[in-house]
Amino acid sequence: MNVYDFDKTIYDGDSTLDFYLFCLRKHPYLLFYIPMQLVYVILYMFGKYKKTQFKEHFYTFLNKLKDVDNDINNFWNINQKKIKLFYKNQKNSSDVVISASPEFLLQPICSKLGINSLIASKVDKHTGKYTGINCHGEEKVKRFHKIYPNQQIDKFYSDSLSDKPLASIAKESYIVHKEQIIKWNEYKPSTLDKLKKMFLSKSFILFIFVGCINTFNGILFSYLYSLIISNANLAFVVGYITSLTVSYLLNSFITFKEKLEFNKYIKFCISYIPNFIIQNIIVFIVYNTLNWNKLIAYALAAIIGLPVTFLLMNIFAFKKKKSI
Repeated sequence: MNVYDFDKTIYDGDSTLDFYLFCLRKHPYLLFYIPMQLVYVILYMFGKYKKTQFKEHFYTFLNKLKDVDNDINNFWNINQKKIKLFYKNQKNSSDVVISASPEFLLQPICSKLGINSLIASKVDKHTGKYTGINCHGEEKVKRFHKIYPNQQIDKFYSDSLSDKPLASIAKESYIVHKEQIIKWNEYKPSTLDKLKKMFLSKSFILFIFVGCINTFNGILFSYLYSLIISNANLAFVVGYITSLTVSYLLNSFITFKEKLEFNKYIKFCISYIPNFIIQNIIVFIVYNTLNWNKLIAYALAAIIGLPVTFLLMNIFAFKKKKSI
């Protein structure tokens, strides 16, 4: 038998996200629940919720839908066209789809495609409550063995290396990149793909959160120092150094969750050198050349260069060994 992940593998996109956006467009009143959902996102980012718990809170929008079955059918009438051509050309009735997406959402499209076996997260389509845990990673292997205890996977297809547990028990495994099929061991993510993964990660969101705090600190300290130091550029430098130490503490505890170490603090400071140069150039151009208000100059300097700093911290200051 052949086994497939669903999202971004045989379906061009994230079906859960697409369904949620579809519901937002069809039922604008769901917009009122976004602030609360954002609260749960933040709590998940800080480790207060596990993924299953976080998704349960996210799926609470389901109990606001008057006819969820009708919405699901309408959604797939529009989005069935996003099933990838490679799968349409090779699909077989013995195929198995294993996905972290909700079973209630994928079952209708699997039936249309003639897929008789679907293993997915069991979520109540009316309440958003889970039965069991999110079907992801090792959980996919457990569920496969439970349903097919004596079966061997001939070919496994996924878009993500996070599906390595399933790939390891298949005779052949492939990465699906758009319509391209690549042998698992031959797949090498492009630099662009690596950057996308990095800047769409939980760590980057936390880094932005810490960056907002650090931006405020940098502006505040620079402004306070400017009250006693007549040279605005020098005041910015002193304020920058002060906020840099605070930033190291916050990034260690919140973003990368690592112990404080002097050598990492030094690497952290080195990682900020390009950012420091960029920010000083911004201050020089905006304040000294354009004669804009110094608070505006400090704010622009603190915001620009954020991605560069995050990249350097990932590959240098807080670099982690990759498990093979």
